[in-house]
Amino acid sequence: MTLLRPALLALEDGSVWQGIGFGAPVDAVGEIVFNTSMTGVQEILTDPSYHRQIVTMTVPHVGNTGVNPEDDESDRIWGAGLIVRDLSPTVSNWRATGTLADWLTEQGIAAITELETRALVRHIREKGAMRAAMSAVDPDPERLVTLARETADMSGLDLAAEVSCAAPYEWTESADWWRPSARELTIGVNEVKRQVGQHYHVVAYDFGIKRNILRLLASRGCRITVVPATTPAADVLDLNPDGVFLSNGPGDPAAVAYAVSNVKTLLGRVPLFGICLGHQILALALGAKTFKMKFGHRGGNQPVRRPDGGRVEISAHNHGFAVDRSSLPDKAQVLRTHLGDDCCEGLVVPDLRAFSVQYHPESSPGPHDSDHLFDRFINLMNSEVSAHAQA
Repeated sequence: MTLLRPALLALEDGSVWQGIGFGAPVDAVGEIVFNTSMTGVQEILTDPSYHRQIVTMTVPHVGNTGVNPEDDESDRIWGAGLIVRDLSPTVSNWRATGTLADWLTEQGIAAITELETRALVRHIREKGAMRAAMSAVDPDPERLVTLARETADMSGLDLAAEVSCAAPYEWTESADWWRPSARELTIGVNEVKRQVGQHYHVVAYDFGIKRNILRLLASRGCRITVVPATTPAADVLDLNPDGVFLSNGPGDPAAVAYAVSNVKTLLGRVPLFGICLGHQILALALGAKTFKMKFGHRGGNQPVRRPDGGRVEISAHNHGFAVDRSSLPDKAQVLRTHLGDDCCEGLVVPDLRAFSVQYHPESSPGPHDSDHLFDRFINLMNSEVSAHAQA
């Protein structure tokens, strides 16, 4: 049963926003951000990249699809809190096993509805992402403003170590069970890729990895070993990988110095593919710089342009930091550009067999325009294996 009670959101600039609380009766603190996706709130909240962030959904009606364990991107909710305009009182989805409100309560996550999210998002766009606090337990504005201002700023935070796995593990589950496009990878012209891919060993750094990334690699026949964020490069090379994957994750990329150092060691020795935080870490390892964006890109409807003829892909994003394209070395080429603000959304270093994208081609729940980037990684490893075979 959903218990509704008066709640308040307070931002570090002193502004307060009234609403109705649901979910767990606890205080929530973190960086306030907004996501423009039309669906996928379950995947968003279980994405470790949202660790220590309070997520505002711009779509007004949320919760009508319910929740189910199959759509979780990790083993828990990582988002610090949720804000929606209108919480659906009913669930209408044949896959649902529970309600959004009950799920949040079970996992100890606070949420607010009946809050004017349009005005809040406009405020964030104008002022930038800020520290925030919210509560339906003790919605005292002075207390919550103070709590928001005492919350750690995202800049300078290494959060990858907080969300990473504690020990290495093998991943075998593919995406074939739920996604027709993934099933198609096992038939027809791509069957050769899969047969070759069965010989590939991918070591995936877990900086906050999403399950669907691993599923799409497994769907292409890869054998996958996931390792903790702090694993030394020497230990990774001892595993004899055909390729190394650098995952998404939360926090400031410049604070993950150990990962940058490890990638420097791996560059040129093994094919590399990075997503999100992995993209930023690769750029830092190349000598580039990163910066904190005003309010970031978050949503499943972000347009990026490819360099080959200017083709546009619609993509899923979740990042508050970005790579300074002017700081990239000459050997690195920009692979993707955001149409909204000309942000560097991808890079490639052909001579070092490395590439990365800032956005999320695993696209859970969608869109799927960028699936082919996983094939690009397979082809990169295939070229590496073929070169060694001819040597």
